[in-house]
Amino acid sequence: MKTSLGLIQVYTGNGKGKTTASLGLALRACGHGFKVCMFQFMKNNPDYGEMKAAHLLPGFKIIPVGRNEFVNLKNPESIDIQLARDGWELAKSVLRSREYNIVILDEINVAMACGLVDTREVVSFLQEIKGETEILLTGRYAPAEIIAIADLVTEMCEVRHPYSQGVEARQGIDY
Repeated sequence: MKTSLGLIQVYTGNGKGKTTASLGLALRACGHGFKVCMFQFMKNNPDYGEMKAAHLLPGFKIIPVGRNEFVNLKNPESIDIQLARDGWELAKSVLRSREYNIVILDEINVAMACGLVDTREVVSFLQEIKGETEILLTGRYAPAEIIAIADLVTEMCEVRHPYSQGVEARQGIDY
């Protein structure tokens, strides 16, 4: 049975847990001595738990790619487009370097869905680079083209969420 790295994984859907699942995978991988780099598209909040804890996990690096503000998905600002595109260029160079065993492109599905990053370019690049580095793409709205090339696709489905009961995002649980 094939056990090498190099697959493309997608965590998508409207349920909670996509970023959390990728962080769990990162924790597990680092425990085995792997090097993991996570790009967080449309995020840049130093108060997120993963940002505070990243330095505690040898081999784990997070690169925020965005602002500490919500992106208007229907009409993104030019700064959000520029930050996402710059982040994508950096992610490509990191993937080409093969320095990391696993690269997580957190929320890139949303970035593609709202036009911050070009889906065709991502698909083309992933097909070109596939083979040695495990690549995870997270976020709602995973484009069909991404799902088509992925080796693993998990769709998080919301059955019940505390937000609908008025519970706001909780430190240490949701961020």
